[in-house]
Amino acid sequence: MLNPTLEADHIKRLEKPALPVDVIIDTDTFNEIDDQYAVAYLMKSTDKLNVKALYAAPFLNSKSTSPKDGMEKSHEEIKRILSLMGRADFYPHVYKGSEAFLPSETVPVKSPAAVHLAQLAMEYSPQKPLYVVAIGAITNIASALLLNPDIKDRIVVVWLGGHAHHWPDTREFNMFQDVAAARIVFGCGVPLVQLPCMGVVSEFKIGGPELEFWLRGKNPLCDYLVDVTTRDAIADGGLPTWTRVIWDVTAVGWLTGDFTLDRLVHTPVPEYSNRYSFPQAGRFMRYVYHIHRDALVQDLFNVLGGSV
Repeated sequence: MLNPTLEADHIKRLEKPALPVDVIIDTDTFNEIDDQYAVAYLMKSTDKLNVKALYAAPFLNSKSTSPKDGMEKSHEEIKRILSLMGRADFYPHVYKGSEAFLPSETVPVKSPAAVHLAQLAMEYSPQKPLYVVAIGAITNIASALLLNPDIKDRIVVVWLGGHAHHWPDTREFNMFQDVAAARIVFGCGVPLVQLPCMGVVSEFKIGGPELEFWLRGKNPLCDYLVDVTTRDAIADGGLPTWTRVIWDVTAVGWLTGDFTLDRLVHTPVPEYSNRYSFPQAGRFMRYVYHIHRDALVQDLFNVLGGSV
Protein backbone atom coordinates (compact mmCIF):
# COMPACT_ATOMS: atom_id res chain seq x y z
CA MET A 1 0.00 0.00 0.00
CA LEU A 2 1.31 3.44 -0.94
CA ASN A 3 2.38 5.88 1.75
CA PRO A 4 -0.27 8.66 1.72
CA THR A 5 2.32 11.39 2.34
CA LEU A 6 4.60 10.18 -0.43
CA GLU A 7 1.66 9.86 -2.80
CA ALA A 8 0.55 13.41 -2.01
CA ASP A 9 4.06 14.65 -2.82
CA HIS A 10 4.04 12.62 -6.04
CA ILE A 11 0.71 14.14 -7.12
CA LYS A 12 1.97 17.64 -6.32
CA ARG A 13 4.91 17.14 -8.69
CA LEU A 14 2.37 16.32 -11.42
CA GLU A 15 0.87 19.81 -11.24
CA LYS A 16 1.77 22.41 -13.84
CA PRO A 17 4.93 24.11 -12.55
CA ALA A 18 5.45 27.79 -11.97
CA LEU A 19 7.63 29.03 -14.83
CA PRO A 20 10.48 29.24 -15.67
CA VAL A 21 11.72 25.69 -15.17
CA ASP A 22 14.81 23.73 -16.18
CA VAL A 23 14.16 21.23 -18.95
CA ILE A 24 15.82 18.77 -21.34
CA ILE A 25 14.28 17.34 -24.50
CA ASP A 26 14.78 13.81 -25.84
CA THR A 27 13.96 13.66 -29.54
CA ASP A 28 14.17 11.44 -32.64
CA THR A 29 14.53 14.63 -34.66
CA PHE A 30 15.17 13.14 -38.10
CA ASN A 31 12.12 10.87 -37.96
CA GLU A 32 9.37 13.44 -38.61
CA ILE A 33 9.16 17.21 -39.06
CA ASP A 34 7.17 17.68 -35.84
CA ASP A 35 10.32 17.13 -33.77
CA GLN A 36 11.98 20.12 -35.44
CA TYR A 37 9.01 22.33 -34.55
CA ALA A 38 9.12 21.09 -30.96
CA VAL A 39 12.87 21.62 -30.56
CA ALA A 40 12.68 25.13 -32.00
CA TYR A 41 9.63 26.02 -29.89
CA LEU A 42 11.43 24.78 -26.79
CA MET A 43 14.67 26.62 -27.54
CA LYS A 44 12.92 29.89 -28.33
CA SER A 45 10.64 29.87 -25.26
CA THR A 46 13.47 31.37 -23.23
CA ASP A 47 11.16 33.32 -20.93
CA LYS A 48 9.53 30.07 -19.77
CA LEU A 49 12.05 27.26 -20.24
CA ASN A 50 15.70 27.04 -19.31
CA VAL A 51 17.02 24.34 -21.64
CA LYS A 52 19.85 22.32 -20.12
CA ALA A 53 20.45 19.72 -22.85
CA LEU A 54 19.15 18.10 -26.03
CA TYR A 55 19.29 14.30 -26.42
CA ALA A 56 19.12 12.36 -29.69
CA ALA A 57 16.81 9.33 -29.46
CA PRO A 58 17.05 6.14 -31.53
CA PHE A 59 14.48 5.20 -34.16
CA LEU A 60 14.09 2.71 -36.96
CA ASN A 61 11.97 3.18 -40.08
CA SER A 62 12.40 3.97 -43.77
CA LYS A 63 14.54 6.99 -42.86
CA SER A 64 17.12 4.93 -40.96
CA THR A 65 18.95 1.64 -41.34
CA SER A 66 19.13 0.89 -37.61
CA PRO A 67 18.26 2.50 -34.26
CA LYS A 68 21.87 3.74 -34.13
CA ASP A 69 21.61 5.29 -37.60
CA GLY A 70 18.33 6.97 -36.60
CA MET A 71 19.95 8.38 -33.47
CA GLU A 72 23.00 9.63 -35.40
CA LYS A 73 20.80 11.34 -38.01
CA SER A 74 18.71 12.88 -35.23
CA HIS A 75 21.88 14.18 -33.58
CA GLU A 76 22.85 15.93 -36.82
CA GLU A 77 19.32 17.27 -37.35
CA ILE A 78 19.31 18.80 -33.86
CA LYS A 79 22.48 20.68 -34.75
CA ARG A 80 20.98 21.76 -38.08
CA ILE A 81 18.00 23.30 -36.27
CA LEU A 82 20.30 25.04 -33.80
CA SER A 83 22.38 26.41 -36.68
CA LEU A 84 19.28 27.80 -38.42
CA MET A 85 18.42 29.53 -35.13
CA GLY A 86 21.89 31.01 -34.81
CA ARG A 87 22.50 28.83 -31.72
CA ALA A 88 25.61 26.87 -32.65
CA ASP A 89 26.85 27.88 -29.20
CA PHE A 90 24.52 25.19 -27.80
CA TYR A 91 26.25 22.31 -29.63
CA PRO A 92 28.20 21.22 -26.49
CA HIS A 93 24.85 20.53 -24.79
CA VAL A 94 23.65 18.14 -27.52
CA TYR A 95 24.19 14.49 -26.53
CA LYS A 96 24.09 11.31 -28.55
CA GLY A 97 21.61 8.77 -27.21
CA SER A 98 21.24 5.02 -27.26
CA GLU A 99 22.46 3.03 -30.24
CA ALA A 100 19.90 0.27 -29.60
CA PHE A 101 16.59 -0.27 -27.86
CA LEU A 102 16.56 -1.90 -24.43
CA PRO A 103 17.36 -5.62 -24.52
CA SER A 104 15.29 -6.15 -21.36
CA GLU A 105 13.63 -4.28 -18.51
CA THR A 106 16.72 -4.68 -16.34
CA VAL A 107 19.55 -3.79 -18.75
CA PRO A 108 20.16 -0.13 -19.66
CA VAL A 109 21.70 0.99 -22.93
CA LYS A 110 24.54 3.23 -21.78
CA SER A 111 24.97 6.38 -23.85
CA PRO A 112 26.20 9.96 -23.34
CA ALA A 113 22.56 11.10 -23.04
CA ALA A 114 21.57 8.48 -20.47
CA VAL A 115 24.70 9.05 -18.39
CA HIS A 116 24.22 12.82 -18.54
CA LEU A 117 20.62 12.61 -17.34
CA ALA A 118 21.54 10.15 -14.58
CA GLN A 119 24.08 12.69 -13.31
CA LEU A 120 22.32 15.99 -14.06
CA ALA A 121 19.07 14.98 -12.34
CA MET A 122 20.92 14.57 -9.04
CA GLU A 123 21.35 18.37 -8.95
CA TYR A 124 17.57 18.67 -8.54
CA SER A 125 15.10 17.74 -5.80
CA PRO A 126 11.48 16.64 -5.34
CA GLN A 127 10.65 20.27 -4.57
CA LYS A 128 12.45 21.57 -7.67
CA PRO A 129 12.56 18.79 -10.28
CA LEU A 130 14.11 18.73 -13.73
CA TYR A 131 11.48 18.43 -16.50
CA VAL A 132 12.22 15.79 -19.14
CA VAL A 133 10.27 16.30 -22.37
CA ALA A 134 10.44 13.08 -24.39
CA ILE A 135 9.07 12.92 -27.94
CA GLY A 136 10.58 9.68 -29.25
CA ALA A 137 11.17 6.13 -28.10
CA ILE A 138 11.86 6.57 -24.41
CA THR A 139 15.00 4.42 -24.36
CA ASN A 140 17.36 7.14 -23.12
CA ILE A 141 15.14 8.05 -20.17
CA ALA A 142 14.52 4.44 -19.16
CA SER A 143 18.25 3.76 -19.36
CA ALA A 144 19.01 6.73 -17.09
CA LEU A 145 16.44 5.44 -14.57
CA LEU A 146 18.09 2.02 -14.64
CA LEU A 147 21.56 3.54 -14.28
CA ASN A 148 20.49 5.67 -11.31
CA PRO A 149 17.04 4.84 -9.83
CA ASP A 150 17.38 7.73 -7.36
CA ILE A 151 16.59 10.26 -10.09
CA LYS A 152 12.93 9.21 -10.26
CA ASP A 153 12.11 11.57 -7.39
CA ARG A 154 14.07 14.44 -8.98
CA ILE A 155 12.54 14.56 -12.46
CA VAL A 156 9.13 14.83 -14.09
CA VAL A 157 8.77 13.02 -17.42
CA VAL A 158 6.46 14.57 -20.04
CA TRP A 159 6.15 11.92 -22.76
CA LEU A 160 4.36 11.99 -26.07
CA GLY A 161 3.87 8.28 -26.61
CA GLY A 162 1.30 5.53 -26.78
CA HIS A 163 -2.28 5.98 -27.94
CA ALA A 164 -5.31 7.20 -26.02
CA HIS A 165 -6.42 4.86 -23.27
CA HIS A 166 -9.65 4.12 -25.15
CA TRP A 167 -7.75 3.24 -28.34
CA PRO A 168 -7.86 -0.47 -29.30
CA ASP A 169 -4.07 -0.90 -29.30
CA THR A 170 -0.78 0.72 -28.29
CA ARG A 171 1.01 0.27 -31.60
CA GLU A 172 2.20 3.87 -31.62
CA PHE A 173 5.67 4.52 -33.05
CA ASN A 174 7.35 5.84 -29.89
CA MET A 175 5.92 3.13 -27.64
CA PHE A 176 6.09 0.28 -30.13
CA GLN A 177 9.78 0.96 -30.82
CA ASP A 178 10.74 0.10 -27.22
CA VAL A 179 7.99 -1.43 -25.10
CA ALA A 180 10.49 -2.44 -22.42
CA ALA A 181 11.52 1.19 -21.94
CA ALA A 182 7.88 2.31 -21.77
CA ARG A 183 7.17 -0.31 -19.11
CA ILE A 184 10.08 0.96 -17.02
CA VAL A 185 8.93 4.58 -17.18
CA PHE A 186 5.28 3.70 -16.51
CA GLY A 187 6.15 1.28 -13.73
CA CYS A 188 9.02 2.80 -11.77
CA GLY A 189 7.04 5.52 -10.00
CA VAL A 190 8.58 8.54 -11.71
CA PRO A 191 6.06 11.40 -12.05
CA LEU A 192 4.71 10.97 -15.58
CA VAL A 193 2.62 13.16 -17.86
CA GLN A 194 1.39 11.27 -20.93
CA LEU A 195 0.29 12.93 -24.15
CA PRO A 196 -1.24 10.06 -26.19
CA CYS A 197 -1.07 10.12 -29.97
CA MET A 198 -4.13 8.67 -31.73
CA GLY A 199 -7.29 9.96 -30.11
CA VAL A 200 -5.72 13.01 -28.45
CA VAL A 201 -2.76 14.88 -29.96
CA SER A 202 -3.58 13.49 -33.40
CA GLU A 203 -5.88 16.53 -33.68
CA PHE A 204 -2.89 18.89 -33.59
CA LYS A 205 -2.43 19.59 -37.31
CA ILE A 206 -1.36 22.43 -39.58
CA GLY A 207 -1.94 23.09 -43.27
CA GLY A 208 0.07 24.64 -46.08
CA PRO A 209 -1.74 28.01 -46.29
CA GLU A 210 -1.31 28.55 -42.54
CA LEU A 211 2.41 27.91 -42.78
CA GLU A 212 2.84 30.17 -45.79
CA PHE A 213 0.92 33.00 -44.14
CA TRP A 214 2.38 32.83 -40.63
CA LEU A 215 5.94 31.55 -41.11
CA ARG A 216 7.15 32.05 -44.68
CA GLY A 217 9.87 34.71 -44.82
CA LYS A 218 10.08 35.26 -41.06
CA ASN A 219 13.58 33.80 -40.69
CA PRO A 220 15.74 30.93 -42.07
CA LEU A 221 14.38 28.50 -39.49
CA CYS A 222 10.76 29.18 -40.47
CA ASP A 223 11.51 28.84 -44.17
CA TYR A 224 13.18 25.48 -43.49
CA LEU A 225 10.18 24.23 -41.51
CA VAL A 226 7.71 25.33 -44.19
CA ASP A 227 9.77 23.75 -46.98
CA VAL A 228 10.31 20.40 -45.25
CA THR A 229 6.71 20.14 -44.04
CA THR A 230 5.39 20.86 -47.54
CA ARG A 231 7.85 18.45 -49.15
CA ASP A 232 6.93 15.62 -46.81
CA ALA A 233 3.19 16.24 -47.16
CA ILE A 234 3.42 16.08 -50.95
CA ALA A 235 5.70 13.05 -50.88
CA ASP A 236 3.16 11.23 -48.72
CA GLY A 237 0.49 11.82 -51.35
CA GLY A 238 -1.21 14.74 -49.67
CA LEU A 239 -4.19 16.31 -51.39
CA PRO A 240 -4.15 20.04 -52.23
CA THR A 241 -6.01 20.52 -48.94
CA TRP A 242 -3.39 18.59 -46.92
CA THR A 243 -2.80 18.96 -43.23
CA ARG A 244 0.20 17.63 -41.34
CA VAL A 245 0.31 16.37 -37.77
CA ILE A 246 2.96 18.17 -35.71
CA TRP A 247 1.93 16.56 -32.46
CA ASP A 248 5.36 16.61 -30.78
CA VAL A 249 4.82 20.32 -30.16
CA THR A 250 2.09 19.49 -27.64
CA ALA A 251 4.57 17.99 -25.17
CA VAL A 252 6.39 21.33 -24.99
CA GLY A 253 3.01 23.10 -24.95
CA TRP A 254 2.02 21.25 -21.77
CA LEU A 255 4.75 23.25 -20.03
CA THR A 256 4.50 26.59 -21.82
CA GLY A 257 0.85 27.49 -21.26
CA ASP A 258 -2.77 26.53 -20.73
CA PHE A 259 -3.02 24.62 -23.99
CA THR A 260 -4.20 21.23 -22.69
CA LEU A 261 -6.82 19.56 -20.55
CA ASP A 262 -5.68 16.69 -18.37
CA ARG A 263 -6.64 14.58 -15.39
CA LEU A 264 -5.09 12.26 -12.86
CA VAL A 265 -5.47 8.55 -13.63
CA HIS A 266 -3.97 5.35 -12.30
CA THR A 267 -0.93 4.52 -14.40
CA PRO A 268 -1.68 1.73 -16.90
CA VAL A 269 0.78 -0.99 -17.93
CA PRO A 270 1.98 -1.11 -21.56
CA GLU A 271 1.88 -4.81 -22.40
CA TYR A 272 4.03 -6.62 -24.94
CA SER A 273 0.78 -7.67 -26.61
CA ASN A 274 0.35 -4.02 -27.76
CA ARG A 275 -2.44 -3.29 -25.30
CA TYR A 276 -2.73 -1.46 -22.01
CA SER A 277 -3.78 -3.21 -18.85
CA PHE A 278 -5.43 -1.06 -16.19
CA PRO A 279 -4.71 -2.08 -12.61
CA GLN A 280 -6.76 0.18 -10.33
CA ALA A 281 -3.94 0.68 -7.88
CA GLY A 282 -0.49 2.12 -7.74
CA ARG A 283 0.82 5.55 -8.62
CA PHE A 284 -1.14 8.26 -10.34
CA MET A 285 -0.02 9.89 -13.58
CA ARG A 286 -1.35 12.92 -15.43
CA TYR A 287 -3.18 12.04 -18.63
CA VAL A 288 -3.72 14.70 -21.31
CA TYR A 289 -7.06 14.19 -23.07
CA HIS A 290 -7.56 17.40 -25.08
CA ILE A 291 -5.46 20.02 -26.88
CA HIS A 292 -6.59 23.62 -27.37
CA ARG A 293 -5.34 23.47 -30.93
CA ASP A 294 -5.84 27.05 -32.13
CA ALA A 295 -4.33 28.66 -29.04
CA LEU A 296 -1.24 26.44 -29.15
CA VAL A 297 -0.76 26.94 -32.90
CA GLN A 298 -0.95 30.71 -32.43
CA ASP A 299 1.64 30.64 -29.66
CA LEU A 300 3.87 28.35 -31.72
CA PHE A 301 3.76 30.68 -34.71
CA ASN A 302 4.38 33.75 -32.56
CA VAL A 303 7.42 32.14 -30.95
CA LEU A 304 8.91 30.66 -34.15
CA GLY A 305 8.30 33.80 -36.18
CA GLY A 306 10.16 36.01 -33.75
CA SER A 307 13.70 37.18 -34.43
CA VAL A 308 16.29 34.41 -34.34
